[in-house]
Amino acid sequence: MTSAPSTPFGVAAPVYTTGSWRPFPGDTDAFLDAWRRFATWSCRMPGAQLALLARDLRDPDRFVSFMSWDSVDDVRGWKGSAEFKARMAPVQKHIDKFAPTELEVVAAVAAEHDAIERSVR
Repeated sequence: MTSAPSTPFGVAAPVYTTGSWRPFPGDTDAFLDAWRRFATWSCRMPGAQLALLARDLRDPDRFVSFMSWDSVDDVRGWKGSAEFKARMAPVQKHIDKFAPTELEVVAAVAAEHDAIERSVR
């Protein structure tokens, strides 16, 4: 596997998967339960870190998920795994709209630290 590039602090720059989710009307609770089960399984995959699901404060019917990974190779392994589609299906049956994204960190700022930057490949 390819390791993630390092930041100036010597910490690996993670890769993030995100998703914008809009459940069908009346399916929010079922979506949340299904997403938790999917995220629990996902967090057991190699390179997986933290999975979060947030509700949009301006549009409470929209949710955004974030999951950090050690590398893009780990993300590809997760999405390419034999179980991925079967594990995702119970979530998607409650979803009207879904837009996934994979993101690479190009800059970060932490409290009381200077900006951490690296060039985009």
